Order: sequence, then C-alpha cells, then structure tokens
Amino acid sequence: MYEYLNGTLSKITPTYVVVDVSGLGYLLHVANPYAFSNLVNAVIKIYVHQVIRDDAHTLYGFTDETEKRLFLQLISVSGIGPKSALAIIAADDNVGLVTAIDSGDIKYLTKFPGVGKKTASQMVLDLEGKFDNVAAPTQSLKAPTNASLDDALAALSALGYKASELKKVETYLDGTTDTTEGFIKKALKLMMK
Repeated sequence: MYEYLNGTLSKITPTYVVVDVSGLGYLLHVANPYAFSNLVNAVIKIYVHQVIRDDAHTLYGFTDETEKRLFLQLISVSGIGPKSALAIIAADDNVGLVTAIDSGDIKYLTKFPGVGKKTASQMVLDLEGKFDNVAAPTQSLKAPTNASLDDALAALSALGYKASELKKVETYLDGTTDTTEGFIKKALKLMMK
C-alpha cells in the first residue's frame, strides 16, 4: 500500500493527474485536477490510496492527509464508491459536509452526484460523530493564470454531474473570468444551493 508519492507533476486532465517518480508515471485520479495547475513540472508530494479490483488497480490522489482521511471514511459507506467520494470531496466544503452528516441533513447530502436519500441516510448512520477536526484542505493550490470554463465543465462532467446541471452553471458563469479551479468551486457552490 502507498502512503504518498514525491515526484514531478507532468500532466493534468479533467479526471486525473500524472506524477513522474524516477521515470515512472503514476496516473492518479483526483477530486479537482485543476487545483494543481500552478504546479505542472514542479516536484510535489501527493497522498495516495490504492483500490484493487478484479479488473483494475487504481490510484487516487489527495492534496493532504485530511482529504485522504475524508475519502477513506466516505468509501467505507455502503453505496459510495471512489468516484462518488471524489465528487463529494471536489465540492471543497468539508466543514459543511461534516456538519450535514452530524446533523442528519439528508437534503444537503443528496445534492452530491450519485447520492440519493438511501445513500445519504447511510452516510449519516455510518459516519455521524466520526469526524475529528475535518476542515478545509490546508494546502492552497490556486492557479495564477485564467483557465477555461470548458475545462471546468469537463472536469465536473467526469465527476458525474448531469449535462442539465452543467448547462445551468455554464449559463450563470459564462462571460466571467476565473481560473479553472475557481470555476469548479463556483459551479459546485451553485449546484449545492
């Protein structure tokens, strides 16, 4: 099992990043690949979790240990797989998520893609009171340059958001400027309302 990787960030796509460690490229699925935009070709430390299934060995990457712990707790819930857990983490509202779970706010939890009432109830049942000081990620990874709204929408689509949801967000954000990470955060906040 891997704890973290130290290497050069060599590639960013809407669903994953590639970290080169001594000439070997590790494909890591991450919640928000564009959070790493300002770190391309830089040496980074990224926390990882490996999921082994009959048909695939997949690595998931996280900006810090807090994000990794949250991911591990989410995938321990029946009905939440790694892809859903990444989509939940991508909302970048860990404090709101923990508050919703601890207070039993099913309506808030069902706003995440792939989380229905049954899964939200299971999250509350399995995770209520089990979070220790989960806060927003401690590492700030803001890109210094403007990125495309299309990249942000592609990343959200890859996380499982519906085309109708993305169209509403696109209508609202079209004509504004921001980084890809900024657009993703704004879009997720709009969809949580």
